[in-house]
Amino acid sequence: MRVFVAGGSGAIGRRLLPQLVERGHDVIATTRSPDRSDRLRALGVTPLVMDGLDAGSVGEAVARAEPEVIVHQMTALAGAGNPKRWEAEFARTNELRTRGLDHLMTAAEAVGVRRLVAQSYTGWPNDRTGAAVQSERDPLDADPPAAQRSSLAAIRYLEQVVTGSASLEGLALRYGSLYGPGTSMAGEYAVMIRKRKLPLVGNGAGVWSFIHVDDAAAATVTAVEHGAVGVYNIVDDDPAPVSEWLPYLAGQLGARTPRHVPVWLARLAVGEVGISIMTQIRGSSNAKAKAVLGWEPVWTSWRDGFRLAFDDRSPSQSSRAGRPATSAV
Repeated sequence: MRVFVAGGSGAIGRRLLPQLVERGHDVIATTRSPDRSDRLRALGVTPLVMDGLDAGSVGEAVARAEPEVIVHQMTALAGAGNPKRWEAEFARTNELRTRGLDHLMTAAEAVGVRRLVAQSYTGWPNDRTGAAVQSERDPLDADPPAAQRSSLAAIRYLEQVVTGSASLEGLALRYGSLYGPGTSMAGEYAVMIRKRKLPLVGNGAGVWSFIHVDDAAAATVTAVEHGAVGVYNIVDDDPAPVSEWLPYLAGQLGARTPRHVPVWLARLAVGEVGISIMTQIRGSSNAKAKAVLGWEPVWTSWRDGFRLAFDDRSPSQSSRAGRPATSAV
């Protein structure tokens, strides 16, 4: 199939493109920066320069590509990570999830695209008053911290528009917290943990669901090729509280045990968003993606991925032998 990947140079895009090519698809991938075109071409795809927030640019790129499937991977999260600046750091990504999506949908309808797969997110959007592990049937947070309201509204919009289209098959993939090559867990988070700048806040009861970036890419390939319209959690089998995964990761990084700080003190540094993600958020179940998409993560637990940190080989390479060999946080 001809597959158009909007946002091919991001953390997931860079791992997704080779998997699509390996499956025999004809892939066109976009980037905002002409300087990244050669990198995309080296992955075996046709690069196009596109501004996802410019309707004309999107329309022209999609018309040139004439794809059967569009994959929306456009974000602007590089360098994001300060909970007190959440609203500012997510502003452009929110636009890409709303206005950028609208441009893609319009272009898709104009050329007769039959399927669209879009990046969503699971974790902090879950209902913080619900069960520790939630499914796609559970409601999203009705009252998130003020700084996250616009981000959650953008996620709601994306999922409703993608899955509610009458003209194409829409799937929204709610990726969990990514780790692996090119992700913030391998970059900013690892640096903060080594410097003891990521403390254990309060009881550390916030439950995170992780996904290796290669497993996220593999789930996306699956959604490109088949699967019913709907929303899917793309996470591993092992949701865990911060009190469990943070000290474990510190140990794998050779760092000292994270500092423990009370909620009242942490609030001064990380604000309400930081308190929420460290002590209140809920994890996610991958049962629907397994049952409906037929997808299974190679990395069933973040424990293996964190334990074998900072080796950049893809688990998809070793999964053919039945077990992943190495990964990167």
